Amino acid sequence: MKTFQRKKEDFRCERCASVISGDGYTNHCPKCLWSKHVDMFPGDRAASCGGMMEPVVFSHGGKNDVIIHRCSSCGYEKKNKVAGNDDFEALLALSRSLANQ
Repeated sequence: MKTFQRKKEDFRCERCASVISGDGYTNHCPKCLWSKHVDMFPGDRAASCGGMMEPVVFSHGGKNDVIIHRCSSCGYEKKNKVAGNDDFEALLALSRSLANQ
């Protein structure tokens, strides 16, 4: 079984209602950074949870900057690479919120 399946899908973010054009690697809303728990492996759409994935950690440095998402329904956590079109202000806000904790 492949652990990555490229799925080019457009979607409406269930958090901020932005309409997003997917590129086959899009795994979160670039406007608000939220995601949805739909995959077991990227692109397989095999997760039955369907909960909203909150961006809880922004990690800067190393090979790739990453956002860690936590499912608000089941608690599952997943690392996702920061995308080039992610809203810089949203990333800053996430960083600031972590610094204030």
